[in-house]
Amino acid sequence: MKYLMTFSYDGSNYKGFQKQPRAKTIQGEIEKILKIINNNEEVSIHASGRTDAGVHALNQKAHFELDTKISCEKLKKALNSMLPDDIYVKEIVEAKDNFHARYDVKAKEYIYKINMGEYDPIERNYVYQYNKRLDVVEMERALKYLEGEHNFKAFTKADEQKDDYVRTIIQAKLTRDMRNVNKITISFVGTGFLRYMVRNIVGTLIEIGEGKRKSEDIIEILKSQDRRQAGKTVNPEGLYLKDVFY
Repeated sequence: MKYLMTFSYDGSNYKGFQKQPRAKTIQGEIEKILKIINNNEEVSIHASGRTDAGVHALNQKAHFELDTKISCEKLKKALNSMLPDDIYVKEIVEAKDNFHARYDVKAKEYIYKINMGEYDPIERNYVYQYNKRLDVVEMERALKYLEGEHNFKAFTKADEQKDDYVRTIIQAKLTRDMRNVNKITISFVGTGFLRYMVRNIVGTLIEIGEGKRKSEDIIEILKSQDRRQAGKTVNPEGLYLKDVFY
């Protein structure tokens, strides 16, 4: 039986989503529990995509198959009773035989949280502690240049080898926390994302917010297709996979 699972996790104590030898990962923890549920038979989960070390997820999606049929509700309860407290299964539904959690994705949404105010040790693993003022209006202008279909090679990992670097950003926006004006969230809805793409874009936006670049510089950075022209890769803790759309 094939199942589609929606789950959230705190990535602070993991070496990313993807299973690795001798490393604690989200995939490794979930597959370990599924093996127990599946009468000690190995189970592979196929996620919508991987997240890097320290990155969080609010609604990650993955499919898997079990040899024994079990109701979705019982499966959810069994998983949550055995998984670590920093991983939580929100929903499980039966999936069609031809469904694939990665290849059937239509769009994803990532968000990045920044604190411009005083350092907050409580949120250090969940909000990027930039702790300085930024020109958020200029950053908002820059975000509009990212919307649409572009070659994002300048914003991916320098040694990332892909046949195609073209992606479509459906929406890019900045929102202010009405309860705390020092906190902002930058969100991206797109058809797909390259490795480090969001973190490299945010690093560039921060330089724009600092006044080191202008918003329209985004146009030339995209044209360059050169990673060296973009800003630094920001820390992972502010990044969340918010949602996956099929």
